[in-house]
Amino acid sequence: MKRDDKPKLLNRLSRVEGQVRGIARMVEEDRYCIDILTQLQAVRAALSRVEAEMLKDHLNHCIEGAIISGDVQEQRKKAGELIELLGRVSR
Repeated sequence: MKRDDKPKLLNRLSRVEGQVRGIARMVEEDRYCIDILTQLQAVRAALSRVEAEMLKDHLNHCIEGAIISGDVQEQRKKAGELIELLGRVSR
């Protein structure tokens, strides 16, 4: 992974980590279910944004690099990885 915005992604992941710790505290404190569920949705949305950025990076660098290289085996490998990943998401 080679990204110019790696610090930005790490910052987002740190915030998600903090949110998850906060949710754990909410559960320990027997907070209202809707409040906890709202925070869980926020964490899921934040992770989805990180995932979208990572997918975009994979397409723009890894897959594009395989296409530009002309290496058919590498192209098939990268496409296969992506298909496998998307298959796992849909289960």
